Amino acid sequence: MSYAGWIILTASLVGISCGLVGSLLVLRRMAMMADAISHTVLLGIVTAFLITRELSGIHMLIGAIVAGLLTAILIQWLHSLGVQQEASIGVVFTSLFAVGVVLIATKVGNAHLDVQHTLMGEITFIPWEKMSLPWIGEVPEAVFILSIVLVVVLIAIIGFFKEWKLTSFDPALAASIGIPVVLMHYVFMGLVSVTTVAAFDAVGAIMVVAMLITPASAAYLWTDRLAIMMGLSGAFGIIAAVAGYYIAVWLDTSISGSMAFATGLLFMISFIASPKHGIVARLRRPTLTST
Repeated sequence: MSYAGWIILTASLVGISCGLVGSLLVLRRMAMMADAISHTVLLGIVTAFLITRELSGIHMLIGAIVAGLLTAILIQWLHSLGVQQEASIGVVFTSLFAVGVVLIATKVGNAHLDVQHTLMGEITFIPWEKMSLPWIGEVPEAVFILSIVLVVVLIAIIGFFKEWKLTSFDPALAASIGIPVVLMHYVFMGLVSVTTVAAFDAVGAIMVVAMLITPASAAYLWTDRLAIMMGLSGAFGIIAAVAGYYIAVWLDTSISGSMAFATGLLFMISFIASPKHGIVARLRRPTLTST
């Protein structure tokens, strides 16, 4: 596969995984949680590096997942004490991210780990960091990891689709019929953390947030059915990856930034043209009613 092909494939895998998970985030009205976790995983990554002094390996994934779950637990704890949900997210998000930034500035030293890298990612380097797989040959390490994460996300969502649906739309009903709502919440936070961590090194925090929230928000404008919304969200993620890459080539600018920008364009198109919730449909509705 060509250099451009690997970059687009990597971003597309991010778009599909984030689109599936992001649909549930949007429905649960937890969009800001994506922003929080995508930044606070930095603390887990830095902590794992300080313990092992290595920039790659399963320990980085474990550290970031622990940081993501810690974020969810602290936010829930503050909320249970009477702090508003948005305020809880803001306090935990900024505090843990700030600790991660301070640790990078004071403890990491000359290692290739910096704030710019965490925000924008290094997707241009993805095709060069390869690993060898039996029967397949050499593939970028990020493609392999993101493929595994996508399989895990698909299994979790398809296997517990009814539970996700009920806990997202009516948690009280879900609890009344015996579904462990709290457990499902933390399992979902684990999925968000794993998806975020897998995409974090390749595309950076900005694109992770964009892919988690914007395609899902755009898909929400087109349909009222969860399964279709998830499919559309994943498709929008792929379209944003392809369009964003060629925008970056055209303007000679950041690939991750251009892909995030492409998700915004897709949302604007959806906001204007969707048949039920779009601006055009809203403007036409009174005219159709009066006739």
